[in-house]
Amino acid sequence: MSNPTNVLSAQHLSKQVISSDGSLSILHDICFDITSGESVAITGASGSGKSTLLGLLAGLDLPSSGTVYLKDQNLSQLDEDGRARLRAQHVSFVFQSFQLLMHLTALENVLLPAQLIGRGNAKEEAQFWLERVGLQERLNHFPKTLSGGEQQMLTIGRALMTNPDVLILDEATEGLAPLIRNEIWNCLDTLKQSGLSVLVIDKNIVPLLRLADTHYILEKGQTIWQG
Repeated sequence: MSNPTNVLSAQHLSKQVISSDGSLSILHDICFDITSGESVAITGASGSGKSTLLGLLAGLDLPSSGTVYLKDQNLSQLDEDGRARLRAQHVSFVFQSFQLLMHLTALENVLLPAQLIGRGNAKEEAQFWLERVGLQERLNHFPKTLSGGEQQMLTIGRALMTNPDVLILDEATEGLAPLIRNEIWNCLDTLKQSGLSVLVIDKNIVPLLRLADTHYILEKGQTIWQG
């Protein structure tokens, strides 16, 4: 059983796929927990298994063995629709691609998740999250007028509109200048103090040394270092 204090838990996750050469092991015996307000970084080179692990943690795929618990729910015991509902309730994602709607203002982009689920009167909440990510002076700006760092901050603000328990960043600062990356990590460090759990998946551990409470390095589908 998962510890109920964990927001997200991976217990002995393994993933095998069938190839022309037989069974291929993508992940082997991956274990870690994320508690409320904790940040975890998982790093590794291309081909280390990070994308496969992300798919399992998000419930987009199921492990060959082992278990993923999200808010103490065993994802393997839910069907695809059940996993999608649970994911929508508790998890938000930020990717390298900003995926912003260029014809909408910053405020309108952040409001979008609330509008999609029919939640009215969310303007004040959207303004609150824009302020938390440092864009309170950019409410009526369109994405093309914002810097790359500001656009990623806007993406984070939009992700927070669903009030997630865990925010997952998948190489979300790749290609951004070191100073901008540092600003984003500072923002996330502040947010996790309010109980937000953060999982960062990236190629390079160095920029994450200050942000993450716990680090894991993957190599060929296995954890080779934890610190």
